[in-house]
Order: sequence, then C-alpha cells, then structure tokens
Amino acid sequence: MDKKRVAEILEEMGTILDLQGANPFRSRAFHNGAIIVGGLADDLAELVRTKTLTDVDGIGKGLAQIIEDLVTTGKSEEYESLKRSIPPGLLEIMKIPGLGPKRIKLLYDRLGIESIEDLKSAAEQHRLSEVEGFGEKMEQNIIRRIERLKKSSDRQLLSTALEAAEGVVDHLKRLPTVRHCEIAGSLRRWKETIGDIDIVVSAAEKDRPGIMEAFVRLGESIVAQGDTKSSIVLATGINCDLRIVSEPEFPFAMNYFTGSKEHNVEMRSLARKKGWSLNEYGFSPVEEGSRKKAPVCKDESELYEFLGLRYIAPELRENMGEFDAAREDRLPNLIEEKDLQGTFHCHTDFSDGANTLEEMSEAVRKKGWKYWGVADHSRAAAYAGGMTMEKAKAQLKAIDALNEKLSDVRIFKGIECDIMADGSLDYQDRLLAQYEYVIASIHGKFNMTEEEATKRLIKALKNKYVTMLGHPTGRVLLSRDGYPVNMARVIQAAADYGKAIEINSHPHRLDLDWRLVRLAKEKGVPIAINPDAHNVDGLGDVRYGVGIARKGWLEKKDVVNAWSVKKLESFFQSRRSTART
Repeated sequence: MDKKRVAEILEEMGTILDLQGANPFRSRAFHNGAIIVGGLADDLAELVRTKTLTDVDGIGKGLAQIIEDLVTTGKSEEYESLKRSIPPGLLEIMKIPGLGPKRIKLLYDRLGIESIEDLKSAAEQHRLSEVEGFGEKMEQNIIRRIERLKKSSDRQLLSTALEAAEGVVDHLKRLPTVRHCEIAGSLRRWKETIGDIDIVVSAAEKDRPGIMEAFVRLGESIVAQGDTKSSIVLATGINCDLRIVSEPEFPFAMNYFTGSKEHNVEMRSLARKKGWSLNEYGFSPVEEGSRKKAPVCKDESELYEFLGLRYIAPELRENMGEFDAAREDRLPNLIEEKDLQGTFHCHTDFSDGANTLEEMSEAVRKKGWKYWGVADHSRAAAYAGGMTMEKAKAQLKAIDALNEKLSDVRIFKGIECDIMADGSLDYQDRLLAQYEYVIASIHGKFNMTEEEATKRLIKALKNKYVTMLGHPTGRVLLSRDGYPVNMARVIQAAADYGKAIEINSHPHRLDLDWRLVRLAKEKGVPIAINPDAHNVDGLGDVRYGVGIARKGWLEKKDVVNAWSVKKLESFFQSRRSTART
C-alpha cells in the first residue's frame, strides 16, 4: 500500500474516533499522522523495512505498527475494528459539506440518524430543528447539499480516474498480445470530472479472448464481457470500458471514443462533404455500391489531414472553434508540463503544510525546476495555521537565509493573503511590501450576491501589492459550487490592472475553469499553474493544471511559471510599479 492510501486510512481512523467522541488527543494523533505520512520526503516502504518509522517526529509505536501492517499486508485489524464500531453510513454523511463529526454524532445520538437517507428524511420532516444548532435554514441547506451529492455520485475527480486508468493501461501493456493500448473518452480530453473510463486496445482477433480475460480480472465486479467490448467496476467505484479493435481501426476508434459528441458530429459532417461516412472503424463510401477504396490512416494525424485539418489535440476537441483554427493553421502550440520551470502557491509547516522550506526546496530540485514560491496562509485563516505578522516576518528571514545557501533553486517570497469581506487584504501594506508576490484568495464569507463577490475580487485586484488571484471562484469539485461571481468582469479587471490569475491545480479545485482560462488568454491575462501544495507530493498536482491549461488553449508564453527567473523578477516588480501609476 502506498503512502497516499495509508494517509487516507489514518485520516479516516481519526474521523471515526471523532464520531465516537473519543479522547481528542487520540483522534488528533491519527489526523496528525495522516499529515506526516502524506508529507514524508523519505520512502515509506523503506522506513517500514528498516524499522525506523518511530524516528519520524510525531509517529509513536502504536501508529507505526498500524502503518507497518498497512504497508506490508494492506490491512490493519485496528482499522477494521474501528470501521465496525460505527454505522457505515456515518462516514457517508461526512461527504455532505457543513456537517463535521461533532454535528453528525449529535444527530446520531439524539435522532438515531445513521445514513444519508435518514438525514434527508429527518430534514424533510423538520425533525432536525429539534436539535440545538439546527434550524429551518440548515434543514433546507442539508436537503440541497444531499441532492447535489446524489447528482455527482456517478462522477469522479479527474485525478482519481486518471490514476485508476493508468493502472489498467500499465497492466494491459505488459501483455505481449497487446499492440497499442491508450486512454480515450473525456479523460483523454482532460475534463475536470469523469463519468467513466474508456480504454482502446488494438490486437489480433485470436488474442482478444485472453486480453479480455486479463482485463475483467482487474475489476471488483464485471458488468459485461464480450469479444470486442467488456465493462468492469474498479475498486474506486468507477466504470471502465475496454474496446478491442484491429490495428487499421485503432486511429479511428481512438478518435471516435475520445469525442466529444459535438466534435465527432463535425468530423462526420466534414467526411460526408468529401463523400465518405466516418465511424469508429474507418471510412466507407457514402454512395451505395461505390468501389472507391477507403483511405487508410496510420494515426489520428493522418485522419485529420485527410479532412483538410491540422491535427487537433484531444484537449481541444469540444467543437469550440478548433475546426476553424485547424483549417486556418491557428491552433495553439499547447503548453506541456516539461515547459514549467517552477511553481507558486506552496504551503510549508509555517502554516498548514507538512514539510519545511528545506524539504520543499529539495523536492523542487529533484523535479528539475529552477524556482518555487512560498505562499503560506495569512492570519485570517487561523483554522489553517494562518501566520501572525511576527511569524510571517520570521519566515521571510528564513527564506532569505535559505536562498543564500541554495545554488540551484530560487525561492520566491510570497503569501496567500486572505481577501476580507470588504475586499481589503488581511495584512497591512508595510508587510505586503516585503513579499515578491502576493496571491489574494477568498477563504470565508461565501454567502455573497454576484455583485458583492465581483466587487470584492476586483477591489483586491486593485491593491498594488496583489500579483495574482488564487482559486478565483472558490469551487470544490463534486462538493461545493463556487460563489456567484461575474468572472468576465474579474478577468477584465485583471487585464486592466496587469495581474495574473492562477489555475489552482489541486484536483478538488481546478479553478480557474478551462472555459474561463480561454477568456483570460484572449484578454492577455497571465496564468500561473499552481499546485496549492501542502506537502512535497502535492507539487505533482501541476500535472492536472497543465491539462486544464491545455484545454484552455494556453501556450508556453501565456504561463507565468514557464518563464525564467529573470523574467519573473521583472514581472513581479513591474506589476507593482504599474499599479502605483
């Protein structure tokens, strides 16, 4: 079991203890353990093998034994025992925003609520108002949030689906009978949430039964099994479909099953204008009885070329202008992850991050990046270890000292500063002036009208010390809608004041939305692809941000953290001098 899953289990164990009303010190040990394991710079399996887990600060003997069991056997009796101690539905209720362990325990103790269905029924019957702290408004909010949860229950985060799909593809590619094996569907187009996984394989007809048998063994359950198509449910709960085609059919199947529907309709229309019918198997003449020889395409590039188009990258296939751009040779040279030279919006143990400045710098060096930017929380985010002004000043000194020691990594001094309810910033100007860049973000008072939210963000952008806007709509995918805001006006304000906007690459956010990324590009607003990393592994989340950037038509020149150190220093300085005029 990898450290990500171990950290998830430790967090869940802490939550179960919270639901039981156990000693808070015990539950906190598990929550802290999850943070520590998630932020380990060392290899967890090696720590287990060498019996040195207890050398890690915050991991005692009891916790170490649970971690060792999970890593070596994939199971922990203490974990299983804890799960059996509460109704399983209580953990499901935890998925509803606004209901923490204390409130859920209160509802369980007072009303016997132990499932989402129980909760919905009690809210509809106005029985929740019998419990202190639950009124009619809370009941309405709970009903609304349950409905939202149900609507999103058949969706998965991009990151979850991608990890699962890559595991399946890696397994299938090891089979000697598989010629090609690739991810298709909306996952290949890098949609922010995924309904199911589509995988396409090319193989000889005689080899298909063996490939299908290997595929269905990867599932928790089999939905359907056939000669050319099978469907399974993976351990994550997501459906995965496999289609096997011949080698000549592979480019056509990849194009068709990648979609989108709107893109495919236009592709078939273009083919028809040339006298051909196009489907997942290839071209065929429109005219019945025609003896025209169907064109053969060895890859998707040749398929697009036959239709008079430049190759259209999967991320752009939404029928949102890509066909005209392909005809007119105006398609963007899309940003790639290898173009990034660093990133910003990274948290350390000065606020709610798991790793030190030194550990984050070492992780950045290992990635081959030239720089990274610290952006710990300001004081208003007290729940996330927001820094007092004194602590912030101490961090600035620590960064300066570390920069003097480092020869191959540059640390930019930044802060994620809260935007207050009136649009002002959490720190005073005399402190903000000491930072090289400032990310302005909203973390509280989400209950705003569209006009209030829009004015709040625009006022923050006017501040001469603000460099970029963080997770601008505040959305949490599959959990919480963003606050109502006119992002067209906010993006225009960013353009007017010379500010950047981030794509927050955390898989739960992916905010700015890719549709708005394209608008920002059109307005000339620089974009930063930021991981919102809270540990060293979180740096890797830029991968998802790059996918969203590509979907928003971004090129290397559009992305702040694809620039050199020198260009960045100039950019940061110029933003402030421009704002002063």
